[in-house]
Amino acid sequence: MTDMRFESSDEIDVGALSPEINEILQQGVAAYRRDRATADRLFREALRRAPHELATYFCLYKIHTYMGSLDFAAEVAWEGLREAARQAGWSEDPAQWSSRAQAHDGPARFALFTLKALSFIELKRDRREVAMAHLNILSIVDPRGLVGWPVIADLARGVA
Repeated sequence: MTDMRFESSDEIDVGALSPEINEILQQGVAAYRRDRATADRLFREALRRAPHELATYFCLYKIHTYMGSLDFAAEVAWEGLREAARQAGWSEDPAQWSSRAQAHDGPARFALFTLKALSFIELKRDRREVAMAHLNILSIVDPRGLVGWPVIADLARGVA
C-alpha cells in the first residue's frame, strides 16, 4: 500500500502500485514543493504509462486544484472517477450509483473520494449547484461520511 500526501491533511490510500509508477509518483510528490512543472510532468507521465492506476489521477487533480487550474483539475478528476467506477463495476454516472453500493476500499472508495474532490472543485469554480448535486449523491451512497464529504457540505453551506 502506498499513501500519497501533499499537505498534512491530504492522504489517501491508493492501494498497491507497480514499483515503476510508485517511483514516478513519489518523485512527483517530492518535486511538488519546489518545482510544480516537474511534478505535473511526472504525474502526466505516470498517467500515460498506467491509466488504470487510480493514484495517478489523484496526484494530477490534486496539484492542479492547489495551483488553481480548476478546469483541468475537474477534467482529470472526472477521468479518474470514470476509471474507478469502471473498476468497481459501477456506472460512470454517479447519479446511477446505488445506496446499497459497497465502498469501503479500493476503486469504489476512490470513486466516492473523487466525487467529494469534484464537489470541492465545483465550489471553487463558483458552481455551487453542481457541487450540491455531487454532495447529495454522496449523502445517499456514503451516509456516514466515510470519505469526508460532510466537511465539503459544511463549506458549501457557508458559501450560500
